[in-house]
Amino acid sequence: MKHFFRFLKSKIFFIHLGLAVVALVLLSLLALQWLKSSTHHGEFVEVPDFSKMSVMEMRKTVEDAGLRYQVLDSSNYNPDYPRFSILEQNPPAGNKVKTNRKIYFTVNPSGYKKVTVPDIVQVTQRNATSMLRAVGLDVQRITYIDELGKDMVYNMKHKGKYIKPGDKLPKTSKIELICGNGKIPGSARVQADSQ
Repeated sequence: MKHFFRFLKSKIFFIHLGLAVVALVLLSLLALQWLKSSTHHGEFVEVPDFSKMSVMEMRKTVEDAGLRYQVLDSSNYNPDYPRFSILEQNPPAGNKVKTNRKIYFTVNPSGYKKVTVPDIVQVTQRNATSMLRAVGLDVQRITYIDELGKDMVYNMKHKGKYIKPGDKLPKTSKIELICGNGKIPGSARVQADSQ
C-alpha cells in the first residue's frame, strides 16, 4: 500500500496523467471537428420554390442547391398546374435547411383519375345528378325523349357516345342524361292516325 501512495506522488504518475488528459482533449477536438464537417454544422441552404416546375427542372435545381429529393405518389389532378409539375413540396420554399437534406415532392398527374359510372338507369334525373356528382362527374345537359317515366333516366352519353354503368371516365367528365318526358312512345303518331 505504501508503494501505491508513493507512486501517486511520483513524477512518472503526473507525466502519465498529463499525457492522458492531453490525449483526451485531442480526441475530443478531433471528434467535434469530424461531427462538424459530417453534419455541415452552421451551413444552411435556402429551399427554392419548386412550384409548377417540371420534374426535370426540379432535379437540376435540387442538385445545384446540394439537396436530395423524393417524389411522393401523385395526388389529385390540379388543372391550374401543368401536367407532371410540382404541386407541393416539404419543407416549403424559403426554409433554411442543411445541405444534403431530402425534399419531398408531390407531382401533378397527367390528368384526372378515372371513376366508375354509377348505375343511374331507371333513376330519377334529380337522384341521378346527385349520384354522378358524388363520384366526381357532372351533368352537362338533359335530353328528353318520349318515354312514360317523366324525368326518369333511360340512357347516358359522354361526348356524343352512349355509355353504360360500370364504364370508366376521367373525373369531372360531362355526362348527357337522356330522360323520359312523360309521354307514351309513339303517342303523337297514334293521335295523328286517329284524326
